[in-house]
Amino acid sequence: MTEEFHQVSQDQRRALLDSLGIDLDSIGSHERAALEALSEEVIYLREEAARLRNALSDAELLADNDALCPVFNRRAFEREVRREIAVAGRFRTPLSLIFIDLDHFKKVNDVFGHAAGDNVLLRVSDILLESTRETDIVGRLGGDEFGIVLAHASHAATKAKAAELTQLIDQIVVCNGDAEDVPPVHIGASCGVAEWHDGLGADTLIARGDQDMFAQKARRKSSRSMKV
Repeated sequence: MTEEFHQVSQDQRRALLDSLGIDLDSIGSHERAALEALSEEVIYLREEAARLRNALSDAELLADNDALCPVFNRRAFEREVRREIAVAGRFRTPLSLIFIDLDHFKKVNDVFGHAAGDNVLLRVSDILLESTRETDIVGRLGGDEFGIVLAHASHAATKAKAAELTQLIDQIVVCNGDAEDVPPVHIGASCGVAEWHDGLGADTLIARGDQDMFAQKARRKSSRSMKV
């Protein structure tokens, strides 16, 4: 193992010195030893720099991801919103946002426990990822709130996507098969839509999506009350 490492190291040193146009056979033993030591240090620093770049990349990935769901966290989501706004402003392309808030999520935690609540969040994130394009930005904004940024999507297309997601999430039911006396909890989603226009910042775009979400939630409550 030691000889193999030494041989590889020798080859690396030789390749580096050859790339610098240095002929070791034409110089004295002291100069040769010094150059070999220097080349070994350069190779080590290169490898260490590559290792640090990989570590930094892994750290950035962890920093961007939500702690539970395989989507962006709020900080990374807001950064991506700003980035998409910059692109939309430069190329004059449409951009819209969906703000999603789950219905009855607190009841799931209260009745079935936080593990069941976590499972709901994971199921919702799977639905969002499976129902959107790879170019769309999906993030968990906190608690049971999610956001989606759809580039090159008109307001009408985004509203249609929001309706589709609402229908899919409305089908999630949490129950305990071993306890017949505990009624199931039907998860739902209120999805607000906001369209970006020139001069609108990321914070305002998200806030408008949030406002429209509350309006949708009120409509859903009113509709359920009328059916009772």
